Amino acid sequence: MQNRFSHRIVPILDQRNIQIGVHNARSPLANTDPSQATLLDALERPMRDLRISVTDRCNFRCSYCMPKEVFNSDYTYLPHQALLTFEEITRLSKQFVSLGVRKIRLTGGEPLLRKNIESLIAQLATLRTPNGEPLDITLTTNGSLLARKAFALRQAGLKRITVSLDGLDDYVFRQMNQVDYPVSDVLQGIAAARDVGFTSIKVNMVVKRGTNEHEILPMARHFRGTGATLRFIEYMDVGATNGWRMDEVFPSQKVMETLRSEFELVQLAAHVQGETAQRWGYADSRGVHDPALGEIGLISSVTQAFCSDCSRARLTTEGKLFLCLFASQGHDLKTLLRSGANDDQLANAIASIWEHRSDRYSALRASGTAADAPSPSRAEMSYIGG
Repeated sequence: MQNRFSHRIVPILDQRNIQIGVHNARSPLANTDPSQATLLDALERPMRDLRISVTDRCNFRCSYCMPKEVFNSDYTYLPHQALLTFEEITRLSKQFVSLGVRKIRLTGGEPLLRKNIESLIAQLATLRTPNGEPLDITLTTNGSLLARKAFALRQAGLKRITVSLDGLDDYVFRQMNQVDYPVSDVLQGIAAARDVGFTSIKVNMVVKRGTNEHEILPMARHFRGTGATLRFIEYMDVGATNGWRMDEVFPSQKVMETLRSEFELVQLAAHVQGETAQRWGYADSRGVHDPALGEIGLISSVTQAFCSDCSRARLTTEGKLFLCLFASQGHDLKTLLRSGANDDQLANAIASIWEHRSDRYSALRASGTAADAPSPSRAEMSYIGG
């Protein structure tokens, strides 16, 4: 089987402001104060977050991401030589940082399957913003390898970690991951991360109607007061192989109604503009948020589109730049990188691509002007990174 995404690549050599072979090409922000410069897309959204998929492989077969009927023994993954090296990822990341990126999230597939991933983290940890500040480096994992990797990740410079966990009931969890993996091992990984010094741990629960909505309260009870922030994510129509249907979406409003049947919650302000999760804190007896009890997050990607504030770019493991989680086309940065382009040329290419960005699929779907069914050509989450 051919890799299903290899033909959906947009060449970038004909984009405006790209000066291939001109060695004195200037960065698009070179004539401005880097502390004040802001690169905006066509809808005036800045680029602040970069999500990097470091592998298209995963050891889970969750139905909403990599259903085993598709990602089976006959599925062809990217060959090793097609992947960006750690040095190439770091070099591209440096250009994204020069254009405004302040947070880098490593994803997959399952990023801990990438050999020596801590070496990449150590390289990224050396990068600085134009103001000399370190980056916010984080990683999303299914937790299966976290117990053995947590110390090395922390030592390498990883700041924060997010663990995907869709329920505490072992039967439900095994049914969702489709590889009979026990929930106890993921919980051990979270505990190991806490033990080695991670103070910012998030736990993501994808809620799918008819599958695991009964796990909302048990998950809240378990993580309340532990220091980990539990976030509930609406089941999304990413990719084209998960059989997504709107009637399987359990809206965030219903999640909140479920939580409030047992807990008093107060809304909290967003940490930063463009934050995907709506924050709610557990209240004390006076009705005031108690930081010791922690908080939860609601990511309403289906029922409350946040396209207007989206500041995220996505780089696949083979060097394709995607501008939306629901996109079907990527821009080929690897070819440009390996053709001998210098740093200014790479920055110019990235800037030109971002300046043309007008993606807002979720907003269009909510308004009824985009088809609800996933496009057959849409990139899968395991390829584009969650």
